[in-house]
Amino acid sequence: MYAQAGGTSNEDALLAYEHSVAVDLDAPAIVPRLQAIQAACLDARFGACTLIEAQQSAGERPSARAVLRMAPAGIEPMIALAGEGGEAGERTTRAEDLAVVVRDNSTEQDRLAKEMARLQAFEARGDLSVADMIALSERIAATEARLEAARRDGAQHRRRIDTQLLTVQLHTRAGARGRSEIGAAFREFGSTLAVGTAWTIRATAFLLPLGLAAFVAFVLLRALWRRRRRS
Repeated sequence: MYAQAGGTSNEDALLAYEHSVAVDLDAPAIVPRLQAIQAACLDARFGACTLIEAQQSAGERPSARAVLRMAPAGIEPMIALAGEGGEAGERTTRAEDLAVVVRDNSTEQDRLAKEMARLQAFEARGDLSVADMIALSERIAATEARLEAARRDGAQHRRRIDTQLLTVQLHTRAGARGRSEIGAAFREFGSTLAVGTAWTIRATAFLLPLGLAAFVAFVLLRALWRRRRRS
């Protein structure tokens, strides 16, 4: 139901892809389809997959949403599974270029690794005072923490490049939504009539004094106009 988007291979580029698709289904199929998507992800049916978010809303117009991080080769099969028997809605694909971020992170890791090596070389000297040893230990600990943070960021960047984010929105078909709204309107007829009647009564009570005042003013002005005309 969807054509495969071109340019989604990022083997030679440092691009992080994110896809978003919407599918219209019959209301009874919403929850089973969400469950099928979850099962396919957890079973790695289309390759490595991590389920980040899954939510559903019940009621007369049920809907569901799943957010997955997958191997690039599994994106299209998962989209096909989500849209089986449904109607294609909006689909978007965006890519964020991480080349500069990855380069800066690599430079930072190299710098911190060299700094760590220099500090450890100083630590191996035997002519340091106690105060110098304490200051050096603190410096080593701080540098090590920054290096670990840079490595974590680098791993996250690599993960975003090697995998892709997919968001699937499942909605009730437009026809089903219309029938549901008509049914709801019939069910709410009594309450709507009561509210409308109450509003009309309140409006009448509010406008009645104004109407009487306007009528009295009209009678007085008319009498004054006739008197002036006779004179």
